[in-house]
Amino acid sequence: MSASAKATSKATTNAIVSNDVPASWSDLLSGRNALRSIMLAGGIGMHATNVYIVTTILPSVVKDIGGLEYYAWATSLFVVASIIAAGVASRVVDWLGYRSACLLALLVFSLGSAGCALAPHMLWLLLARTVQGVGGGVLVALSYAMIRVVFAAPLWSRAMALMSGMWGISTLSGPAIGGIFAQMGSWRGAFWALLPAAIMLALLIRFTVKVAPKSSTENKSDSIPILKIVLLAAAVMSVSAASLFGSIIMNVGGIACGVALIALIAWLEQRGGTRLLPSGAFSLRTRIGALYATMILMILALTTEIYVPYFLQVIQGQSPLLAGYLTGIMSCGWTLAALLFSGYSGKRARFVMMAGPLIVIAALLALSLQLPSAALVDSYGLLPLCVALLLVGFGIGMGMPHLMAKVLSSAPDDEDNLAAYSLTTVQLFATAIGAALAGMVTALAGIADPGGVAGAANAAHWLFICFAAGLLLAFFTVRQALRLNALAAIKRSQAEASLS
Repeated sequence: MSASAKATSKATTNAIVSNDVPASWSDLLSGRNALRSIMLAGGIGMHATNVYIVTTILPSVVKDIGGLEYYAWATSLFVVASIIAAGVASRVVDWLGYRSACLLALLVFSLGSAGCALAPHMLWLLLARTVQGVGGGVLVALSYAMIRVVFAAPLWSRAMALMSGMWGISTLSGPAIGGIFAQMGSWRGAFWALLPAAIMLALLIRFTVKVAPKSSTENKSDSIPILKIVLLAAAVMSVSAASLFGSIIMNVGGIACGVALIALIAWLEQRGGTRLLPSGAFSLRTRIGALYATMILMILALTTEIYVPYFLQVIQGQSPLLAGYLTGIMSCGWTLAALLFSGYSGKRARFVMMAGPLIVIAALLALSLQLPSAALVDSYGLLPLCVALLLVGFGIGMGMPHLMAKVLSSAPDDEDNLAAYSLTTVQLFATAIGAALAGMVTALAGIADPGGVAGAANAAHWLFICFAAGLLLAFFTVRQALRLNALAAIKRSQAEASLS
């Protein structure tokens, strides 16, 4: 394809996505697209189910093998490993092709799951979770990246919503698997249960993935930005390590170190070389930078869910199974909103993107009052709590498919592939930072010292208040993204008019 043809194709794609004209669900779920959808959704489903299994059984794990002070690290290390793996996923595809890359990711994920099941203490579990994260990171990165490869641009927002839908399905399977094994007193069995599912997905990939390898005329992925990936992981680990200390000085120092490392990455990106993220990713003055900032802030709010099972069991006295299902309500809300609003266009799409952060803030503030109070839940029941949990995810899911689709259309012409893989990197980074910050807030609020019901109640109160306050920034970043998107559309229209 010539340079002019590529530019024309890119302009057409941008026009389609920027004008928010998605195709119908039947286009995505019929014919050859149906098989592709099942395969990609299966990769996300495997990763998401694992997340909810671990979230549900973690209280039982720390009760059995100890390590409450490392509670958030079980998520942080998993996600840091996923970030590193997602960063090299494009090269794995270049070396092995999509099918073999997916199968290798599943194998590594399965080895990590077996390691978790055999863990005699928390440090072993954290190491195994790291291995699990490597496999999961590649698997999720490929699932998102292949959306651009196998589907036409008008289907992107629908495909993104389908990926979100798998998180909703996983809220049923994950807590069920984890809760049942936890109540049986055999949390290790929950990890073993992942292996048959991995085998089934491997068979599905083996016989259905038909994505052709890149031709010799296509550009292969650039060399791996190893230094930048390491710096990104180090930024997450800096904040995570600081969360282990009850000293505000250590906490602030860890955050400052993390910010400095991110600033170093941004400086290295400006100097050229192999990029980690598309051009403009670190600036709020660009569309893609504002979109990334909004995505990160919204996902940060969702990471509060890693402590919800602990609060429900310790403060509210709920069983592991019920606590797991109640936690999953957050992701159910994300799924419901994504499915409802992914077909919106124009002013309606902009409205849901703007309204989402405000809904999440209100829901987090409601949780800051309800979760710490057993008396309040006893008086009014679980329904108000369930509504608040649902609205956290609902507000995030309202605009997320549109944000992600706009990222794909906002990248420069020669960075389409990088933008596709960046979706996973950015989401995983936000999840890891969110888990680390949640661990920091709960540690300062006394979850381990003094601990018990009093410590958990104080930690729950401050966790949701702090994250609600931080999310106020998302209201402004999404406005910036929409404003820049409108300006880009005007410039594009003027350019087309001058050519005609």
